[in-house]
Amino acid sequence: MYYDTPQDAEDAYYDALESGDPAAMAEVWEPSDQIVCLLPMTPLATGAEVHRLWEALFEQGARFDLQVRHLAWIQRGEVAIHLIEERTAGPGAGQATPAVYGTNIFRRGPDGWRLLVHQNSPTPPPPVAPPHVRTAIA
Repeated sequence: MYYDTPQDAEDAYYDALESGDPAAMAEVWEPSDQIVCLLPMTPLATGAEVHRLWEALFEQGARFDLQVRHLAWIQRGEVAIHLIEERTAGPGAGQATPAVYGTNIFRRGPDGWRLLVHQNSPTPPPPVAPPHVRTAIA
């Protein structure tokens, strides 16, 4: 598969997530030991570990139907960085789960654009409001 643009590679990544297809997922990644994937609650995966991580997740039945919103898009020469917000549908109609923020880094090589780094993390919890202070009026 040849991906003409970073967006083509990103679309293929999310299609592989949705279908749970390890071969399609492997195709999106750059064929090198430099690839990196860091998901919440998993250890850092590099090189061939990235493919084993996704194979294990898909074997366990993991499927991801995500809505993706781009927050920033940076492209310089052979590298593109997409900062994204991912959301899944909530348990009820019209409900959304908290966002997960991610970074996808792509590099163009002889076989087109490929994913080099995927990292995401959950939304931080909302700030705790300070306790309400009452003052006595004398």
